[in-house]
Amino acid sequence: MRKVIWLLSLTFGIFLLVACTAGGQVSSGQISPTSPSPTADAIRLQDGLGQEIVLSAAAQRIVSLAPSNTEILFALGAASQVVGRDSFSDYPSEALQVQDVGGGFGNLDTETIVALQPDLVLASPLTAAEQVQGLRDLGLTVFVLPNPLQFDDLYNNLTTVGILTAKTQQAENLISELKQRVRSVEQRLTGIEQRPLVFYEIDGTDPNAPWTAGPNTFIDMLITKAGGINFGHELQGEWVQVSLEEILRRDPDLILLGDAIWGGVTVEAVVARPGWGELSAVKAQRVYPFDDNIVSRPGPRLVDGLEALAKLFHPARFQ
Repeated sequence: MRKVIWLLSLTFGIFLLVACTAGGQVSSGQISPTSPSPTADAIRLQDGLGQEIVLSAAAQRIVSLAPSNTEILFALGAASQVVGRDSFSDYPSEALQVQDVGGGFGNLDTETIVALQPDLVLASPLTAAEQVQGLRDLGLTVFVLPNPLQFDDLYNNLTTVGILTAKTQQAENLISELKQRVRSVEQRLTGIEQRPLVFYEIDGTDPNAPWTAGPNTFIDMLITKAGGINFGHELQGEWVQVSLEEILRRDPDLILLGDAIWGGVTVEAVVARPGWGELSAVKAQRVYPFDDNIVSRPGPRLVDGLEALAKLFHPARFQ
């Protein structure tokens, strides 16, 4: 259930973000510079909670509190500026050489964070509000980067981190590359007539009521954009349990095991589940383990996720 707990925390974080921005100061995924800086090098930006964050200059000592943030920093070439990372930041492999400051399902090691003397702590909506405030009370500069729900939101985050780290050109280059890859997928899928019904399993601890992704999630957006129909698109809630009876009734064309990494679920284990052998996806051997990190972590690898899904759904278009 660890994956589900993480996802429920994500949902709560997004709810807080929307609640904090409902007054119109900043919208989810939208960040923009405010008034001119008092000095040539100073940076003023609003973070995902609508707080104006001021840096006297681009950050040179950064602690990242989310895997997606860490991946963005490394993708922009700011690896040498990262002095601390949360326990779940394991990509790229070089990130494992950076000081672990806790977080994730455990507590942050505040003492270590302070000792690292960061000029920026890059948090996410998953970072508990009390932890963000606690770090700010210690005099640290904390910037909460919002979770993107669309690719435009991701590009906006890349631009923001580029500004914070003096990697604006690298951000522009990366955004251009990612946009081209997304366009390539869209072009290959032009005119598709059939979209497979896809059941994405987040947690199958209870095979009679597995968890899946509902609407307004990264997974839902990516499955749709990749030319599929998300089984959970019309369900209520972002992360929901579905009965085996409902799965059998709707009979998905593909089953993707996002819990292959988190829960060690195998194709063989799914085939052996009571009742699952009646599903068309099982009979046609269209049950696939899937790297959940490339669809659940809102960083540059979301485009990897889009490409991987599109190739699974419409292989003939990618030969």
